[in-house]
Amino acid sequence: MQKIIVAIDGHSSTGKSTFAKAIAAKLGYVYVDTGAMYRSVTLYALQQRLINERGEVSEKELVAQLPAIRITFRYNKGKSASETCLNGKNVEQEIRSFSVSQYVSRVSAIPEVRERMVHLQQEMGVNKGIVMDGRDIGTVVFPQAELKIYMTADPQVRAERRYKEMKEKGCEVPIEEILENVKRRDYEDERRVVAPLRRAPGALLLDNSRLTPEQQMEWFLEQLAALRINL
Repeated sequence: MQKIIVAIDGHSSTGKSTFAKAIAAKLGYVYVDTGAMYRSVTLYALQQRLINERGEVSEKELVAQLPAIRITFRYNKGKSASETCLNGKNVEQEIRSFSVSQYVSRVSAIPEVRERMVHLQQEMGVNKGIVMDGRDIGTVVFPQAELKIYMTADPQVRAERRYKEMKEKGCEVPIEEILENVKRRDYEDERRVVAPLRRAPGALLLDNSRLTPEQQMEWFLEQLAALRINL
């Protein structure tokens, strides 16, 4: 049985992680949430007061403390899901907060942070059989991935999805503020100097603005069949 790497990139709030988890479950692969890794570093920076009230990141201090940041994934049988741990503590809920969302693009743009995370991600994919999503998986981490996907959706649709998700968690944030955050993250992700968000050569475009999860999976299976790989 041939194992491959499925690399998924794209804009924020397009459902990359949900889609990647579904693919991993379908194929029996390992799912790696790279976004959670950058969110964990951002949470650490907030906890250590390395981001001030103006949103400025103390880059030198954060880079110096990178060796102290340990990120692991723990499978929760009860929830049938992988949870993110920062230095041994489950932070799955904390890293999804609006405050982390506000600054994660800035933290992930720091060259040393990206270098450290990319190194860890590449180690995870040595034996293949993984599904990984993020912003630079098909362009930087695994440009040789057998199947690369670039996900996008209308900003308004993404803001509405994020609003619903946060509301279900009991976090009330005006949708206008969320939409502004979505647009700002797109701008920062696409224009950062190191590993900007872009569609990798050979990546398949998936606009899921009006697709159900079932339709997305149907689309994926069609693309997989076209590869003619014996999985």
